[in-house]
Amino acid sequence: MSALRLASLQRVLSLLAGVLVLKVTLAVSLGYVNYLPPNFRSDFLHGREAYFYGGYQGAFYTHIAAGPVALVVGTLLVSERLRRRFPAWHRVLGRVQVANVLLLVVPSGLWMSYYAAAGAVAAVAFASLAVATGACAALGFRSAVQRRFAAHRRWMWRCYLLLFSAVVLRLVVGLATVCGFAPGWFDPLMSWACWLMPLAAYEWLSRATRRTIQLSLPAIEINLRHSPGGNSALRNSTLPSTNAAFIPPM
Repeated sequence: MSALRLASLQRVLSLLAGVLVLKVTLAVSLGYVNYLPPNFRSDFLHGREAYFYGGYQGAFYTHIAAGPVALVVGTLLVSERLRRRFPAWHRVLGRVQVANVLLLVVPSGLWMSYYAAAGAVAAVAFASLAVATGACAALGFRSAVQRRFAAHRRWMWRCYLLLFSAVVLRLVVGLATVCGFAPGWFDPLMSWACWLMPLAAYEWLSRATRRTIQLSLPAIEINLRHSPGGNSALRNSTLPSTNAAFIPPM
């Protein structure tokens, strides 16, 4: 695949991800009519009357408010174009994102995971997802403070993909419902797959990118040595870093 086609494909996938985030955010917002006041005949709240009070109720409302905000802000933050054009806003939104994730999204997600409708396997999956999301946000923030920006981008992409698991889960479960596919093992499986598979794909692409850069460095150096200026051109050039990761352009 040519570089031009690859870049075009990445732009299309980035646009598709943004559209899906907006769609899920809109769907959650429209669903608020079933949550205020709680309608226990609605899909998500069905069967939750017994424990929909106190801590769970607070965690639920916190999660449906903070989660969509984290998705939308995260989509803006991973955009390389917006980061370069508005660096000050990127820093402000980054602090808002980390505070939102660590103080609201993660604690409410942990509390709600105990009551996962798909059982203990799903409860462990969602609790693990919450912990992993918080860890990635914290490590991303620490890397930014230490000015290790390549590591910062990698950690925040991981955080974004973990947040994006809500979109993946809604799409796959919704498609399965439309198709009438509902075996007992499907929901517990998807509670793990919705975040492990995107994360695994990102890690594989990151390793492949670093490997490609490592293999290409000798050829780049040879070309620079034989270019006008020789060693001077090599000293003044900016070679790709072997610490680079797969960071899709948005």
